Amino acid sequence: MTRLDSDATEMVAPSPPREHDGSGPRAVLLSSREVPLGGIRAMAVHRTLPQRDLPLVGAWCFLDRFGPQRARMRVEPHPHIGLQTVTWPFIGEVRHRDSIGSDVVVRSGALNLMTSGAGISHSEYSVGDDEVPLDALQLWVALPDSRRHGPPAFERHEDLPVIELPGGAAAVVVLGELAGVSSPASVFTPIVGAEVRLPAGAHVRLPLRPEWEHAIVGIDGDVDAVASPDAEAIAVAPYQLLYLGVGRDGVDVSSTEGATLFLLGGEPFEDDVVMWWNFVARTHEEIVEAREEWEAHSPRFGSVAGHGDVRIPAPPMPGVRLTSRRRRL
Repeated sequence: MTRLDSDATEMVAPSPPREHDGSGPRAVLLSSREVPLGGIRAMAVHRTLPQRDLPLVGAWCFLDRFGPQRARMRVEPHPHIGLQTVTWPFIGEVRHRDSIGSDVVVRSGALNLMTSGAGISHSEYSVGDDEVPLDALQLWVALPDSRRHGPPAFERHEDLPVIELPGGAAAVVVLGELAGVSSPASVFTPIVGAEVRLPAGAHVRLPLRPEWEHAIVGIDGDVDAVASPDAEAIAVAPYQLLYLGVGRDGVDVSSTEGATLFLLGGEPFEDDVVMWWNFVARTHEEIVEAREEWEAHSPRFGSVAGHGDVRIPAPPMPGVRLTSRRRRL
């Protein structure tokens, strides 16, 4: 439920001229890629964000789904800067421990939100010693300048608001705000993250804020999306993302057999970000500094109780300068 690979090739090449500034509606279907996670036997994830041409959707800068699969998760302590981790489980239980003393079991129906600020470390273990069924989303939210240098924090929310939509559909507001209904979780940029459940035969219009950009992610079942009245339906399969751009007040979704999707959105982010390993920053130098402090066991990242000296070492820095990835959609 974290990034164990550095994926350095994604974010090191000089950025091409920006072809699009994110203005205007889009309807671009993007597929995830399977990423093996080192250090976890037989465990892989499907990574939907960042994409080569789409680094962020609002402040959402990273989306992994692990599962459904059977696995024994043992993610040792590792660091984060400049982001919030949003863990949204579907199946299974995972124990989260962090350097500010949090020790909780992550399970379906509860939002687990960790705000790294300037630095935090945490570990994640599946419950029990055997392989167990696991399936969850882990997303990252890039923190704005006003919060990314602040203190770390952790919060858990088990009572999230649910919006009843026409045709028996329902949306759980996991983070941010949807249709005037807000999650109790702490946010620092205008944003929405919502799980939408469509019963069989449902035809639903999801309300969107025209000034925000949005995307929908297929979780399970069959989802058809109609982005505008004169457009053809686009099938969004599990592990796919349909990027909708900005300038829309809604999107029509339907399902024949019943489905679940996840809605992402928010105000276009204020800065280009530099992402490497588990760090979200603005410059190459910030990444280098964070890596050196983690390797030096700096108090910046604290320590996670129960692990002794065991921790995930930082991968080597790539041989080229890290740069931001710019939108090309």
